[in-house]
Amino acid sequence: MDITTWPLIGPLVQLGAAGLHELVDLLEPLAGAGAAALAVVLITLAVRALLIPLDVRMVRAEGARRRLAPALAALRTRWKKKPEELQRRTMELYRDAGVSPVAGFGSMLAQAPIVSLLYLVLASPAIAGEPNPLRVEELLGVGFGEALGLAVVTGGAGAIVLTASVVVLLTLSGLLQRRAMRMLQQGLPTPEIPAAVAPMLGILPFIAIIPALIVPFGAAIYLAISSLWSAIERPVLRRVLWGEAEWRPGVGDE
Repeated sequence: MDITTWPLIGPLVQLGAAGLHELVDLLEPLAGAGAAALAVVLITLAVRALLIPLDVRMVRAEGARRRLAPALAALRTRWKKKPEELQRRTMELYRDAGVSPVAGFGSMLAQAPIVSLLYLVLASPAIAGEPNPLRVEELLGVGFGEALGLAVVTGGAGAIVLTASVVVLLTLSGLLQRRAMRMLQQGLPTPEIPAAVAPMLGILPFIAIIPALIVPFGAAIYLAISSLWSAIERPVLRRVLWGEAEWRPGVGDE
């Protein structure tokens, strides 16, 4: 079954494949065998640049929720034995403050269809019944549509270098995100985290390494670059957009 021939999805995949192939051809005189990888890097940077307004909204929403942290902690202390009342009063607090508890996820949601489309473009052996030309693209012996987790087992030194590069980028992103998380926790009430959940919070910033080893190599490039962008962009936006009320919530009310 060729998903690229399905109504609605098919034309999008065909358009995405054609556009990516044209960009690869355009970059080939400049980048040679690295044209396909460079094409995905440029697409990733373009997408993230276009999503900056959504990222700004997300950071503003994060700051608004952070200002409510002391009040939320007080509610949890007072109503922790009455979950329904705690839920009602929590939503009431958000409503009175004009803050949505789920606001600020626009950037992540906007990227989901882009990553899905890129995955389909690279994973499909055929596009509209014709061999997918992007599947023949290679870098250091690794096929553009090949999973790095498989390539590192069956391939040579090139596969090891590329896999290590992606893992290093994602590890760096994870370290930056974990550092930011620890800094953000300073000045906030200590959250009540179940003992079984606490270790997972330290691993969470590195979770993107797993899909990066499973998806096609081209999609792994997108994940690595986009994760590093987020890890650098978020702290910068917080420094620019937040004030004392966001960094030290509740201090002015003491």
